[in-house]
Amino acid sequence: MTRQQQWTTEQIPDQTGRVSVVTGANSGLGLATARALALRGGHVILAVRDEEKGRRTAAEITAGQPDAGLEVRRLDLADLESVRAFADRLHAEHPRLDVLVNNAGVMAPPRSLSAQGHELQFACNHLGHFALTGLLLDLLSAGRDPRVVTVSSANHRQGRLFLDDLSGERRYSPMGFYNQSKFANAVFGRELHLRLTASGSPVRSLLAHPGYTSTNLQTSAPVGLVKLLYGRVLTPLAQTPARGALPQLYAATHPDVRGGEFIGPDGPAELRGGPTRVRLSPGAADAGTGRRLWELSERLTGVRFTFPTPVQ
Repeated sequence: MTRQQQWTTEQIPDQTGRVSVVTGANSGLGLATARALALRGGHVILAVRDEEKGRRTAAEITAGQPDAGLEVRRLDLADLESVRAFADRLHAEHPRLDVLVNNAGVMAPPRSLSAQGHELQFACNHLGHFALTGLLLDLLSAGRDPRVVTVSSANHRQGRLFLDDLSGERRYSPMGFYNQSKFANAVFGRELHLRLTASGSPVRSLLAHPGYTSTNLQTSAPVGLVKLLYGRVLTPLAQTPARGALPQLYAATHPDVRGGEFIGPDGPAELRGGPTRVRLSPGAADAGTGRRLWELSERLTGVRFTFPTPVQ
């Protein structure tokens, strides 16, 4: 890909008739993504943990675009029962889905557990999105040019799977477990691509990361050093959410992207800039790691993906 510094949301193709789900759509990257898709005529489902905040977000978008097609739906990715309820409702109300943007996340909280007893960051950032994707795959398979965009981070390159202490019971580092969750996002996006391709599915799996973007993910981080460093000291270097969302919007809408690609900023150290193809870490691209994470995620979520049988 050539440098895409000039690519903006104005170049997003017409989204009329396309249905998109954006998780974590009430602020930051999710809000910027939902707004851009709606501005181009898309019907956007705002998947949010707090419905009241989601309704305020929808009102903010429609204030500037009265005909925006928006729905607000509750989704707590840290609770697998909430994920299943969200997917059930979507099946009842929509015959197909064209885009799923796995965007929501938490960053560097003190050690805490999800409703099902998993470490919160791994549960919300990875397991919830794994389950959601699997439960919506049939709707995506019925979509037009269907895509799953999973938002990882440049931090995935510092991550690994703590398979002997996945919940951090013996040793917990807030940023270490954040990096683990972003590593899992990267591994999942690639492994999903491989499995979709092998099955002949029309769904494309892509990855994106926003570089260094100022959102409430950093500013609301409860850990003092993380909040101080990313929420204050480095803020002048950060992109706006509208700029940071460009890689995931590019992955979700550009006609030339291919399944399995990773889109991030084209600037130094991938901290800022226009969307371009970037590389996964070797660890995230390892086939054995992909299989292990997939099997582990199936076991922890109880969700098994149903892929079409490939044509011989």
